[in-house]
Amino acid sequence: MDNLLLTIAPLIAASINAGTPLMLAALGLLVNEKAGVVNLGAEGMMLVSAITGFAVAVNTGSPTLGFLAGAGASMVLSGFFAWLTVWLGTNQYATGLALSLFGAGASTYIGLKYVGNSLQNGRFGIPVLEDIPVLGPALFRQHPMVYLSLLLCLAIAWFLYRTRAGLVLRAVGESPASAHALGYPVRRIRLAAVLFGGACCGLAGAFLSLVYTPLWVEGMVAGRGWIALALTTFATWRPARVVGGAYLFGGITILTFHAQALGVPIASQLLSMLPYVAAIVVLVLISSNANYIKLNMPASLGKNFNPGN
Repeated sequence: MDNLLLTIAPLIAASINAGTPLMLAALGLLVNEKAGVVNLGAEGMMLVSAITGFAVAVNTGSPTLGFLAGAGASMVLSGFFAWLTVWLGTNQYATGLALSLFGAGASTYIGLKYVGNSLQNGRFGIPVLEDIPVLGPALFRQHPMVYLSLLLCLAIAWFLYRTRAGLVLRAVGESPASAHALGYPVRRIRLAAVLFGGACCGLAGAFLSLVYTPLWVEGMVAGRGWIALALTTFATWRPARVVGGAYLFGGITILTFHAQALGVPIASQLLSMLPYVAAIVVLVLISSNANYIKLNMPASLGKNFNPGN
């Protein structure tokens, strides 16, 4: 029994670690979508922020500056996306896909001279709590960004459902014309939401290159931006459910690695597909109840707003 617990604790810790970038990105995208904006460029933003954060950390020796640089780079890209979609009225889906492709190419070019470099992470833990048997290694020896992501989830939930500003943001997502008629600056609110979403995707990308695998590899985001997008639907646009979904997909990812290490007689390529297959299966199951999706989905999601109409 003790051996089993000692085996489970590292798996839980690794699952939380793997789920954190998914949670950070999904929380930012959730705020975007609550304001009625769909940004399919999450994958590209995460790639650019991953190489930006890694490059800054390598050159300055400061992971904190790396996180800030990653968030800033992603905010610049999301601001460009907002200018195109919110002000110029381009199609949100096409623009997001273009942003994702741009991020993939730009990150590859920028990262050429950083391939082969790596970072050394220190040991993290919460004093006293980290010494608790089983729970300590599983929950309390994580990078500070893991705990900040949980606080961010609480802050977003409080903002959306307990503040007037959150109510206004949700109103913009439900009926931008009505919000505009009441005097609220719909475009500026959507811009703020998109910039916040970009910052969260930036933190997620930086987490991958600074903490999860502290090195740069081309395409290292590996579809996590798309899973984060799926998570917002999986969570039916509820912050607390994003946490559970992120850790679920993180756990599936770690179990595939663990299965490969144990020599399970299944092709490694098939095991690597499991997190993405799980995302598709979950979305299919949720989408089977169209009314449930419609009740929770912001009414103006993906639709541009022209105040001149």
